[in-house]
Amino acid sequence: MNIAITAGLQLNPPGFGAGLAAWSRENGRSGEATWAGAPNAAIVPADQDFGSCMEIVKLDDVTRLRFTGETPILPGTYLRVSARVKAVAGNLPQVRIAAWAGTAQRTQVPGVVQAGPATALRGYGEIVEVSAIVGTGQRGGVTMPWGISAAFGHFGLDLIGVNGGAVRIESIRIEDVTGAFLPTGIDWVDVRDFGAVGDGIANDRAAFLAADAAANGGEILVPEGTYYLATDTALKAPVRFKGRLAMPRTARLSLQGRFDLPTYADAFGDETEGLKRALQALFGYTDHVALDLCGRRVDLTEPLDVAAACPGLASFSNRRVITNGQIASVPGPAWNPATVASAGTYDPARPEELRAVAQVAQIAIGSRVSGPGVGREVYVRDRNVATGTLTLSQPLYGGAGTRSYSFVRDRYALDFSGVAQVDRLTFADIEFLLDGVGNAVMLPAAGQLFTFRDCFFTRPQTRAITSIGRACQDMVVEQCQFLSDEMGDLAQNRSSVAINVNANDCKIRNSRFVRFGHFMVANGNGHMISGNHWFQGDNAAQGVRFAGLVLTAPNLQVNVTGNYIDNASIEWTNEHSPNPNYSPSIYSFGGLTITGNTFLCSQVVPGFSWLVIKPFGSGQFLQGLTVMGNVFKCSVGRITRVDRVDTSIADLNHAGARNVVFSGNSFTGVDTFVANPVTITHNQNTASAKWLVNAGAALPFNGYALKVDSVTAESAVKVAGGAWVSGLPFVSAREGAAQAMIGLNWPSAVTGKVAVQVRMDNPA
Repeated sequence: MNIAITAGLQLNPPGFGAGLAAWSRENGRSGEATWAGAPNAAIVPADQDFGSCMEIVKLDDVTRLRFTGETPILPGTYLRVSARVKAVAGNLPQVRIAAWAGTAQRTQVPGVVQAGPATALRGYGEIVEVSAIVGTGQRGGVTMPWGISAAFGHFGLDLIGVNGGAVRIESIRIEDVTGAFLPTGIDWVDVRDFGAVGDGIANDRAAFLAADAAANGGEILVPEGTYYLATDTALKAPVRFKGRLAMPRTARLSLQGRFDLPTYADAFGDETEGLKRALQALFGYTDHVALDLCGRRVDLTEPLDVAAACPGLASFSNRRVITNGQIASVPGPAWNPATVASAGTYDPARPEELRAVAQVAQIAIGSRVSGPGVGREVYVRDRNVATGTLTLSQPLYGGAGTRSYSFVRDRYALDFSGVAQVDRLTFADIEFLLDGVGNAVMLPAAGQLFTFRDCFFTRPQTRAITSIGRACQDMVVEQCQFLSDEMGDLAQNRSSVAINVNANDCKIRNSRFVRFGHFMVANGNGHMISGNHWFQGDNAAQGVRFAGLVLTAPNLQVNVTGNYIDNASIEWTNEHSPNPNYSPSIYSFGGLTITGNTFLCSQVVPGFSWLVIKPFGSGQFLQGLTVMGNVFKCSVGRITRVDRVDTSIADLNHAGARNVVFSGNSFTGVDTFVANPVTITHNQNTASAKWLVNAGAALPFNGYALKVDSVTAESAVKVAGGAWVSGLPFVSAREGAAQAMIGLNWPSAVTGKVAVQVRMDNPA
């Protein structure tokens, strides 16, 4: 930067030969006395050393000479003010460059140095040159740093010391020496040139903003030092940090020219603080769409509480992306879970409340609830200390009563529980490297359209993605990998959960889940679970296996399609129902479609099944289930059947089943073929008027034989004498103790062979 070029200014004042009216005896301001006509000043037209010059006889303790013209002070420039003087008679005074600093409002800049160092005149005729450098920035060698509030100066000199001497002054010269501080051809500006102090105390915000305005397409340099910015600061130009910033937690830094983690880490001298500040800006400004970690790893020694890092963030509903890096947890006590035991009263009429909770103030939002009558993955969504009330993420199935509960608050690398609502947040190409120390992401209480794409969740302590409310609405998890910290444990000893869902319409696609207790516990409707691979085996010779996917809404509109389901079951329950017994006012188990999946198991107990329905109340029945085109294979050993009802709490009402399709599946290493409708071949060798055709265990979930689609004779049906019978039998359903038989009732005792297509449902 060059002031003569950039501003087109003539810096040097006119020579004294042009007259003394342009030279003030005071500060140079309008209306002040000038040297024109002063009895102790004259123009010397032909000094042997100076040519035309000015001679002053010093009569005042401080004799001032100031140019009345306003020499501009531009941010980022430096001016050298100099003069050549000599004593010619009388006492020998001292001389110094001096000035009056003015603001754009024509007031004096307070508190700045307005005089250079003094030089003594030691003999008559000896020429002495005095000089000083003035500018906005506090640079080494700058005699008069005026800061960015200075707009102009009245420059000249002072004669100080003893009076009575005569001094001649050749001229006052002002020249741009910015090049001595800034190399030519640079494309950056230094915040010091705009008044930044860098002592960690003075507020340098105005200097940063001035540098940003002057950058003009270049960068801003923040040199070594600590620069305090007291309030929100937005910089459009890219910034390069050698020093660091200090800001109140409530103040946001928006680096619009280079918005990425490395820049924020350099700005605050720490990657964790840099991530917090970058998140604060991401959720505070609409200019930033994506926070790029640039492949960097952030080591967290404690959970990152997003609400604490972003004060005042109550909700955010613009699309934002956090991408391309690793977030790791470092072992330490800050990751230890907190557990509170307390009693509370539950009423199904207020299904998502626990009331009269003792120690409610000690129970943190986001705590996982366990105890009698509590289903899996129930969390504290909110609390009211004054009323002793907790708001839950899901109802409890155990009915009304006062019970003792346990509340466990796990710790998460990114914890959004303190933010009321966040929408449209995407994590892309992020690895959460947890190493059994912490958990990954806790969602806020409300929101929608969270997306996790191409992410890795490596060994979370117990949970990867946790929803404590409805922020899982429309959540997308695709092309991610989840690796459990319990991979070496037997399946029955695992308690981890990769994902839980409370709301609707989630898409879990093309992801891989390795040896969790459950890969997902999902309430809500409309989920699409496709193309995933989850496996939960262990090294036991005859191992027990548990649910990979747990669906807790009885009527759910869920598609499970094209997945590889390895040594794990799909378990369908109503454990999040406040009234788990069936009543006509609710829908029972229905709306589940399971198609085109590969089910595999090996070295499991024979009682293992891939499809399990577990009613948590009486009277529930199937009212819509499709299981088609799947491959069921036990590769090592054999299992009894692919499906079962867990009756540990209640059985299904098989008489109410309707709209069940179970067909087109293949079975390997499975003792019982299951289908609905199922075709049973019956060979009656002893003449009887009533044949009992046993569907046995071939009906899904050991259902009742409720309907017959067809009866086809595969041989002649004959009476005892050998004559053919042309009449048809009538059918009686639900025969036998297990109600799995169909009665074929003939007009007379006959023998023969028939194929009967039996159903365990009543098609509606």
